[in-house]
Amino acid sequence: MTTLRRLLIGLALLLTAACSSGGEKADRAEPTRTPSRAVADPTPPESASASVSPGISTPTHRPKPSAPHRSPDSTPATTAAPPGAGFPNAGNTGPRIRLKPRAAGNMSVTTDGAVIRGQDITGSLDVYANNVTIIDSRITSTNWWGINLRPGYHGLRVLHTTITAVPGKGPDNGGVDYAVSNMGSSSIEVGWCDISVFGNALSMGQGNLHDNYVHGLVPFRNNGGEWQHTDAVISGGGSNGTLVIRHNTLLNPVPVNQGASAAVGLFADTGHVSNTVIDGNLLAGGAYALYGGGDGATGITVTNNVFSTRYHRYSGVYGAVTAWNAGGAGNVWRGNRFSDGTPITPEPAG
Repeated sequence: MTTLRRLLIGLALLLTAACSSGGEKADRAEPTRTPSRAVADPTPPESASASVSPGISTPTHRPKPSAPHRSPDSTPATTAAPPGAGFPNAGNTGPRIRLKPRAAGNMSVTTDGAVIRGQDITGSLDVYANNVTIIDSRITSTNWWGINLRPGYHGLRVLHTTITAVPGKGPDNGGVDYAVSNMGSSSIEVGWCDISVFGNALSMGQGNLHDNYVHGLVPFRNNGGEWQHTDAVISGGGSNGTLVIRHNTLLNPVPVNQGASAAVGLFADTGHVSNTVIDGNLLAGGAYALYGGGDGATGITVTNNVFSTRYHRYSGVYGAVTAWNAGGAGNVWRGNRFSDGTPITPEPAG
């Protein structure tokens, strides 16, 4: 019995060792069925730089590491850029260099070809000369205007400049009317400028207005006690030249009961409105964001503009556009939309 018992115990020990060895192999093999987490992240790091056009702010959209579960009927996540993305703003307009303070007062410029650069001017510029350039400067006015080109002169260029005013310090009961006024005989250029406060910021029937940031218009009552009308861009009609308004941010936050007219106002005050291009702008505010020139307007091209609802549900208090002459010769309305992408179809003028 003793010999048989020893044989049985030995056999049992051999079977136990074999079972134990097989179990350890299975446990070690288990992790190979789990995908490795050491996988390169295809998303670039936050510090990676992207190639963008100068002066254009392009947001980078990254997926969140762990997006929450959404039910099928919930609103999907969007990667659409905000309505103001890619348009002029405080970060890509105004002077690009250090400025030198200068208390100039109401200064007249009388030298043809004069260049004003790097000046921080407290005062205003009255231009009685041809081909004057104002660039990389700042003008803080307490006059009717910031820059005014007088009749009979031409070739004014205002680039990369901040033009503002001190509310309450202008001559007309403390008001200030025009950041840049073209009373001259030809087109002028205003580009990459940061413009604020003035009631009718850019006033002209002919010119090339591009890449400007017009904002913060301030209402005021004139000496007669009436509210001054406010427009980011205003044209009174009657001009033989061409007015191009392209890729600007044109904002009029003034309440309508304090004089707000438009972001762009084409009015037939001194003659029919004609030969005007309004393309690729961001517009908001006013009674209507755009006054289209009225019944006699011709050659008006309005294309690819975004009508922002940041102040009012329909961009302007009463709507996006009025006084649009759909039957006028050469008038074109195409690709204009609200900031959510909804197309805009203007009502007929009348």
